[in-house]
Amino acid sequence: MVETSAPRRATNTGPGRLLIAVYLLFAIAATSRAGLQIATKFDEAPVAYLLSAVAALIYIVAAVGLARAGHTGRRIALLCCSVELVGVVAVGILSLVDRELFPDETVWSQFGSGYGYIPLVLPVLGLFWLWRTRRDPA
Repeated sequence: MVETSAPRRATNTGPGRLLIAVYLLFAIAATSRAGLQIATKFDEAPVAYLLSAVAALIYIVAAVGLARAGHTGRRIALLCCSVELVGVVAVGILSLVDRELFPDETVWSQFGSGYGYIPLVLPVLGLFWLWRTRRDPA
């Protein structure tokens, strides 16, 4: 008798749908903010505005990864959530240490304080959801 491991639970069901919706909301917000800032005042804070654009891209790709729910989607979401967590912590620290580098806020500056710290919590929730929906032990 050959034992097979149980299939993974889909990341795009149950609470995963809410997580995807929040990622999409942040993708729209960050894309809009970065686009406007880059188009109108890029010379004032190029690092800050480019980081907002990077955050937007990560939110978009993470949402797609979570929505795909297959092996590739999970790997994409895991990478995005991990990079996002490192990014929000690094940018959060840098924005407090070197205020000249961040004369204007980004999505991740001051650990996402301008967005109610959701940018700090979101990757943790994403990683938790990926862990929670991992392959169940047989």
